[in-house]
Amino acid sequence: MTQTSESVTWLTQAAYDQLKAELEYLSGPARSEITIKIAAAREEGDLRENGGYHAAKEEQGKQELRIRQLTQLLEKAKVGTAPASEGEVAPGTLVKIAFDGDESDTMEFLLASREYASSDFETYSPQSPLGSGVLGKKIGEDAQYELPNGKQASVKILDVKPFTG
Repeated sequence: MTQTSESVTWLTQAAYDQLKAELEYLSGPARSEITIKIAAAREEGDLRENGGYHAAKEEQGKQELRIRQLTQLLEKAKVGTAPASEGEVAPGTLVKIAFDGDESDTMEFLLASREYASSDFETYSPQSPLGSGVLGKKIGEDAQYELPNGKQASVKILDVKPFTG
């Protein structure tokens, strides 16, 4: 689970270990595998019309991007539990909202990055329109965010609690 401030990403030990293992795999064995794929495709001849070569290079680019993302995330990570947010919406919290203040039209979601998406709850990133709209709000406060069509939507924060996984 992650709880993030401007400079720190809070992770459980299990989440940290999982991300660290992914980084080690991508930086080691996976890099070797993609290098072998590229070399094999290169031996097939003309690179301009070599689909296997271009696919392997694209896969390598995505892999290198993920390595950079994981490296940055783990550099800022602290293992443990973030300070309590006292009912304030923050990454790593379950948030219950009412659309347009209508308490019969509610939704509960996890505010977290995609690495921590839960099968039990819909997950919204703190950078998403809804996530950034509710971030920092407290129980009882109203928040606005922009819909994909450019219109503004309003929600009321009904409950905020730490996500325990």
